[in-house]
Amino acid sequence: MPTRAVALLNEAECQELESFLADRIYEFNSQTTGYFDGKLLAGSIRDDAGKVIAGFSGHTWGGCCYISHVWVHEQHRGKGLGKTLLQVAETEARHRNCMQVVLLTHSFQAPGFYEHLGYERKYAIEGRPKGHSDIVYVKLLRVRHPHDPRAWSEDLLERATGAGR
Repeated sequence: MPTRAVALLNEAECQELESFLADRIYEFNSQTTGYFDGKLLAGSIRDDAGKVIAGFSGHTWGGCCYISHVWVHEQHRGKGLGKTLLQVAETEARHRNCMQVVLLTHSFQAPGFYEHLGYERKYAIEGRPKGHSDIVYVKLLRVRHPHDPRAWSEDLLERATGAGR
């Protein structure tokens, strides 16, 4: 088979291809794992004028919630909006039967913020970007409402993660 040239794409084409590739990878991953429950997850807080001043986005799939972006406008930082965003995301993740939340942050962003909210530092990827690192955080989700049939029980969570051994 002859080698084909790789075409580099402009910004709009990159976004279109990224969406296409994400769909193909989700199809493969779902077929391979048997998990077909992938759903986008996002939330925002707006000011009185309707302007977004804080938000998060990510997805849930296969018992895991992945938060890809968390942002609070500089003028509104330190007022609990970030904490509120993550609490809402975690609550919805529990409703979707997720056992953990995974997120990445840069070393120059807010690692202390996530640690304060119970996220555990798992890995650091040095040099991303140069002179800094990407940090992977995980938070295991615990039951807050033991009578909610959509939430994982402590026992099931411990058995699934090996906690307490």
